[in-house]
Amino acid sequence: MNGKKNILGERLIGCCSDPMTGFYRDGYCRTSAEDLGTHVVCAVMTREFLDYTKSRGNDLSTPIPEFHFPGLEPGDKWCLCINRWIEAEKAGVAPYVDLAATDQKALEYTNINVLKTYAL
Repeated sequence: MNGKKNILGERLIGCCSDPMTGFYRDGYCRTSAEDLGTHVVCAVMTREFLDYTKSRGNDLSTPIPEFHFPGLEPGDKWCLCINRWIEAEKAGVAPYVDLAATDQKALEYTNINVLKTYAL
């Protein structure tokens, strides 16, 4: 992990391994130049968010077996793109955030106090 930090300035912890999440599918919400979506927010899915993101063209609730994707349900943790999380927050449907598992890169897009409002 090469010293990756979370938004609290501490060591980044894993978000979820069941289902396996993260851009690199290693359970961590970390990013690099290859990750065009910037999947840095460790979020806990809600029905409202899943319905919202599906309406915006990113269906996270339908399984896709050929990609070993089980589909997400409320309560599942998942590494979200920071811009989708911000969009959902503005729409009033942002999911809760695991601050310790959210990469500090998120702070380049939004304020820590906004993220803390949605802390688990």
